[in-house]
Amino acid sequence: MSAFDKFNEITKIDEPLAPLTWLKVGGTAQLYITPRSVEELVEVVQAINEEALPVRILGGGSNVLVSEAGFPGVVIKLENDNFSQVSVDGNIVTCGGGAALSNTISVAVGAGLSGLENLVGIPGTVAGAIRGNSGGRHGDIGQYVKSVEVLTVKGERFTRSGDELSFDYRTSSVNELAILSCQLELSVADADEISKKMRQIWIVKKAAQPFSFQSAGCIFKNPRGLSAGALIEQAGLKGTKVGQAEVSDRHANFIVTHENATADDVIHLIDVIKSRVHEVHGVELETEIQIW
Repeated sequence: MSAFDKFNEITKIDEPLAPLTWLKVGGTAQLYITPRSVEELVEVVQAINEEALPVRILGGGSNVLVSEAGFPGVVIKLENDNFSQVSVDGNIVTCGGGAALSNTISVAVGAGLSGLENLVGIPGTVAGAIRGNSGGRHGDIGQYVKSVEVLTVKGERFTRSGDELSFDYRTSSVNELAILSCQLELSVADADEISKKMRQIWIVKKAAQPFSFQSAGCIFKNPRGLSAGALIEQAGLKGTKVGQAEVSDRHANFIVTHENATADDVIHLIDVIKSRVHEVHGVELETEIQIW
């Protein structure tokens, strides 16, 4: 008897992952599991640990590139509403790790709480945003994180706060398997003023980024003091294609995929960009997107 037999209702075999990512490319998951509650998730993770299988949590799919070979293990998607609740108490927003960052921003702004409006336009889930300390020129999410409830690969739950949390550029100390929930500490402000600021930030982003295409977030981290997008553009790479993957002509740190694109196209294009930028600028670009 397999440790997964009791999870038949929430398990799919060889599930295509491409439709679940923003780039719309890549292979399948050996096992794809969608737990219905935190308790069921804990049981699933304990079974995975017992079977010693590789495991990944798939959030919004905006920062993931799945290889053509797929993922040889278990992919867990926290799509049930139990993982995406958002509530407000005073200046504290409590939300599930599976909550869409966009929805969390909307709830906070509607409650007259300031801080998250700086993150407007960033795709994905709250958990993904915290793990990678998502942000931009107006600030990062890490500065607002008060506490995080996490789940380890062994199925152990605990809460991190205070000195147990640290955030840096596109990285954080939160490296457990899953973020179950978090508390964000924001500032009370006028809801209309926050909304106005958010709209202004969104307009600027929308004008500069290829939202109408199949694309992920930024492909590369910005080197210290530099802009990856500017380096790529200055290397003459805007519009460069490999197969059906292309460097966006709107923002060079985005790759867009066209019909029949493959993960291999994207990976090869990433290699072309890294090689050319190093040749022209002497800078080694580091990928921000997660490659499975």
